[in-house]
Amino acid sequence: MGAQTFDKAKEAASSVGEMVNQAASTVGKTADNLTSGAGAQIKTLGDTLAAHAPQQGVLGSASQAVANTIRQSGQYIEESGLSGMAEDVTNLIRRNPIPAMLIGIGLGFLLARMTRR
Repeated sequence: MGAQTFDKAKEAASSVGEMVNQAASTVGKTADNLTSGAGAQIKTLGDTLAAHAPQQGVLGSASQAVANTIRQSGQYIEESGLSGMAEDVTNLIRRNPIPAMLIGIGLGFLLARMTRR
């Protein structure tokens, strides 16, 4: 009788674990889809800026450079999604652990100062 109860509890825990994994996967896919949509909108913003900005002169060169940067950023976000960006950040931290740690300490210091006020 005790073994049957243990088996049923183990089976129930396994089912709950599978449901949690499925839910997490669904949430992750939804976040990636939302991020991709935001990236497409950012890319469109870059296209709109390029179309309406001056085309010649110093101001034209600067505005076209900004528009291209916005467009490329939107494309990166659209193609990578949230999981791809997280992976890129993880790889960047692995390649540069000391600067990443120093940046983290600096951000923590700034957040602590902001919350004190």
